[in-house]
Amino acid sequence: MATDAEAAGGLRAGRDALARGAWEAARSEFERTLAGGESAEALEGLSWAAWWSGDPDLLFDARERAYRAYRDCGDRCGAARMAMWMGTDSVDFRGEFAVASGWLARARRLLEGLDETPEQGWLCVHEAEQLIYAEDTGTARALGAEAAALGRRLGLTALEMMGLSVEGLALVTEGDIDAGLRRLDEAVAAALGGEFEERQYIAFSCCFVIYGCERARDYDRAAQWCRKAVEFAERAQLDSLNHLCRAHYAGVLVWHGAWDEAEAELLGAAERLGSTRPALAPEAVVRLAELRRRQGRHEEAADLFAQVDEHPLAMLGRAEMSLDRGDPVLAKDLAERMLREAPATSRTQRAAGLEILIRALAALGREANAGEALDELRAIASAVPTDPLRAAAGSASGAVEAARGQHEAARRSYEDAAYLFQRSGAPLEAGRARLELARVLAALERAEHAAEQAGAAATVFERIGARAALQDAEAFLAGLAPADGAGSSRLTGREREILGLVAQGLGDRAIAEALVISEHTVHRHISNILAKLGCRSRSAAVAEGLRGGLI
Repeated sequence: MATDAEAAGGLRAGRDALARGAWEAARSEFERTLAGGESAEALEGLSWAAWWSGDPDLLFDARERAYRAYRDCGDRCGAARMAMWMGTDSVDFRGEFAVASGWLARARRLLEGLDETPEQGWLCVHEAEQLIYAEDTGTARALGAEAAALGRRLGLTALEMMGLSVEGLALVTEGDIDAGLRRLDEAVAAALGGEFEERQYIAFSCCFVIYGCERARDYDRAAQWCRKAVEFAERAQLDSLNHLCRAHYAGVLVWHGAWDEAEAELLGAAERLGSTRPALAPEAVVRLAELRRRQGRHEEAADLFAQVDEHPLAMLGRAEMSLDRGDPVLAKDLAERMLREAPATSRTQRAAGLEILIRALAALGREANAGEALDELRAIASAVPTDPLRAAAGSASGAVEAARGQHEAARRSYEDAAYLFQRSGAPLEAGRARLELARVLAALERAEHAAEQAGAAATVFERIGARAALQDAEAFLAGLAPADGAGSSRLTGREREILGLVAQGLGDRAIAEALVISEHTVHRHISNILAKLGCRSRSAAVAEGLRGGLI
């Protein structure tokens, strides 16, 4: 049995090792102390050594033993502290939300009736995080404000800042971008500036600010904080924070078209998180899937999305891929499902689903329904006026206007969208807006300008490696001939052939099989036919083809 002095010395040595990021040394010190007798403090320290080194089996064993030890000695705050962390760890390491709910509820009951303690504030932070992910932003925001106020009263900067951080993330999710990002910026500045004693909350503050930036589509801000977080994590040897931040930073790189760099970051992050924090690995996998989708590697993207099927970004990615493949029906279904799960208060979360839904409905000729969704997206873009979101709303407007045959209005919408996407550093989105602009210009019989826009888009697609988008642009350019005053005469031989098959009542799949081409190629040819003939539907195109002697 160790003496009190020896136990105290072992605790000090273990805590010193934790403070300098020497996780294995900390583990050895705490285990040596525990060999001399069970100690709640040593078990708590051992749990942190396991947390940082990514050893979930040891982590949960040490946390549960520490919880029981604190309960046995009547330390309700200590027991509540372990309970709240087991709640959060159950989600982060195992994805067990029901177990998390139980532990957080246990922590709250243990703290009932006590005078103000730091644990009460930290519990608010932990509960608020889970509520944000459950889309209950109102309650989360109130808990964050409560934690911040308690931190100020107790003189605990880290608690005050983390309260601001979760409050800020809730506000951003609701669409109050300025107020939310101000809180998130302040909290992470304090964390990385050395004002937090608790290193684990430095990691949380970094994650929250990056999540907030992604939801607001403020990718420049996200890139700045990602770089700061990675630098800090490398200096402080915070491996898990490093790789999680790298996964999110890679998402920013994907947006900016730096795909080789993004791929290297994502492959490394997926491997490391998969071995240390498997519940967090989907953050890397879903972004790698999105990269594959953008590259046009659809089979690989589908396999990766299937691995993380319940991730919100996977649902959006699958919907986008359905549009890429010319399947607006599936895209509509996936977007509607996503929107059913995102309440009206989660405005920044709904924007991406609305954008896809609008494009799918427009492709299906359901302009009235698309217009209803567009009204909501425009309202969000007005409240969240970042360039990427304004550009998305503009592109969605163009899709609806083009479907209605309002080509001049669609031209303006796509021009504005392309400009805003370009200013945001989003080459793929800017190129796609330019290609849609080219289709509208062709419908307006401005073939020369259409060719310029499609050519510019093709150049971008080739540079960043977006092979499917490049094929679309090349197919459009191949079918575009100089204007001669008659839109119907600009149909290529292949387009006339496809129009004839449409007139026979064949669908895209049957046409693809008959011509030995992909359904996606068929869909794009039909889009070109509709644009050139100035028609809004296939039946109208067939009628125009019959009148013009094309069939």
